[in-house]
Amino acid sequence: MKQPFESVVARHGATVLRVCRVVLGPHDADDAWSETFLAAMRAYPELPETANVEAWLVTIAHRKAIDVLRATKRNPLPVDEVPETSAGHDVVDIEAAGLWSVVKELPSKQRQAIAYRYVAGLAYAEIAVILGGTVEAARRAAADGLKNLRKHYPGAITKGARRERHAQR
Repeated sequence: MKQPFESVVARHGATVLRVCRVVLGPHDADDAWSETFLAAMRAYPELPETANVEAWLVTIAHRKAIDVLRATKRNPLPVDEVPETSAGHDVVDIEAAGLWSVVKELPSKQRQAIAYRYVAGLAYAEIAVILGGTVEAARRAAADGLKNLRKHYPGAITKGARRERHAQR
């Protein structure tokens, strides 16, 4: 039996917001998140019960993020930036962590592959479908993105730290 849509939002809302923040940055993420769940709410009744709901939502978020990016290119840039506060307590504020300045410099495919793999936890096959490429290309984009993050961000997780953290679990 399919869960009520409210449960879907409660379960996957934070993940979708994190993905939107990584792909778009902190300023446009809230709009993409809202648009994602509005579109999902309309389509949810037709979604098969066997579908991977999280991958489905990330696919919708990807499309909404593309819409936001296209709209941003058509809009004038603001002159002054107003600092925003984090919308949720469980959502990492990547701007405050200093990571956003490095993430936003990644090529689009790398940034998206990182978000979908490490924020949403999607398999490379699902990422390939979202990005419109092969599994190998999705894996390569994520690996290249991580390599760039490790090179340019001093707080990036190293392989040794990741193994140590995994061993503690």
